[in-house]
Amino acid sequence: MIKLAIDAMGGDNAPIEIVKGCDLALERYNDIELVLYGDEAEIKKYLKATSRVEIVHTTQVVDMGVKDPVSAIRNMKDSSLVRALKGVKEGREQAVVSAGPTQALIVGAHLVIKRMEKMHRVALAPIIPSLDQKGKILLDVGANIELRPEHMLELGIYATVVAKSYLGIDNPSLALMNIGTEEGKGRELEKETFKLLKANPQINFIGNIEGKEIMTTSASIVLTDGYTGNVLMKTIEGTAKAMGGMLKEEIKSSLGGIIGALFMKKALNRFKKRMDASEIGGAMIFGINAPVIKAHGSSDAYAFSNAIKQARLFVLNDIIGKVTEALKDVEIEESRD
Repeated sequence: MIKLAIDAMGGDNAPIEIVKGCDLALERYNDIELVLYGDEAEIKKYLKATSRVEIVHTTQVVDMGVKDPVSAIRNMKDSSLVRALKGVKEGREQAVVSAGPTQALIVGAHLVIKRMEKMHRVALAPIIPSLDQKGKILLDVGANIELRPEHMLELGIYATVVAKSYLGIDNPSLALMNIGTEEGKGRELEKETFKLLKANPQINFIGNIEGKEIMTTSASIVLTDGYTGNVLMKTIEGTAKAMGGMLKEEIKSSLGGIIGALFMKKALNRFKKRMDASEIGGAMIFGINAPVIKAHGSSDAYAFSNAIKQARLFVLNDIIGKVTEALKDVEIEESRD
C-alpha cells in the first residue's frame, strides 16, 4: 500500500477541492492510503471516504501570498504544509502533495525532507503538452534563478529517469533551450551545458532548440535555467488562455461560426483536454529525498486527484532510487550550499 501525505489546507480552493480530490483518488486507486493534514473539522465537512484515509489535525496554514517562505516554514511548525513534509521526512508517508504556495513548498521540502546527496540544486518541473500526447518535461521553471552547467547536467539526468519511468518513453531525448540551434550559441551557461550534455552517455541529447519550438519539438525533455523556464512557462499559459478566448469570440461572432463549432464540438473538446493543465495535475520538485508534487494553486478536485496520481506513480516506479543510481558516478567539486 502506498501512503501519501496531503496538505489539505494549501491552495486557493482548500480544503473543499483538495478533500474532494482525495475522494476521487481513493475511488480511482485501491493501492493508496491518504493522510490529510489540516483543520480536522473543516476536512470532515467534505470528506466522503471512510477507509484508507486518516486526518491529522493542524492549527496553522501557510498563506498563498506568503512573503517570507523561509520564515513561514521555520516558524509555522503546526501548519498543514510543514506537518505533511515532516510526515514524509519521518517515514510515515512516502510522498507529499500540496497546492500551497510554490516557494514555500520548495523551501519546505529543502529544509524538512532535505536534498538528495548527489543533487546540488532542486528544480520545479511541470509536464507540458506534446504532439505525441505523452507530454514533455520542462525544467527548471522557477526553483533557481541561476544554475551552473554541472547543475544542469544533474537535472538532465534526473529528468531522463523520470521520462523513462514516469512517461514511459524508452529513449527520451533532451533539448537545451537557447537563442539559436547551432552549437556555440547562448551565454556561457548554455555553451558549457551543451558540452556536458553531449558528452554524457546517460542523456540522449539532440542539441539546442529555440523558444518557438517548445510545443513542436520531438524532445521529451526541455532543459533551461529557472528564470528562463519561468518566463517560458507563463508565456505558454498566457498564450493558451488568450488563444482560447479569441477562438470563443470568433465562434460567437457569426451564425456560421456557431454552427461550425457544433459540428466540431468533439474535436474542440479533445483539443481543450490536451491543453488542460488539470489533466496533468501538478509540477514535480526534482532533487528532494522523497517525491514532492506541487499541484496548481487553483486546482479543482479533478486536477488535485491527478496530482495524487503523479505522487503514486513516483513511488510505484521508485524514481528516487533510480535517480540515486543514475547519479552515483557524477561528481561535482563544490561545497553543498
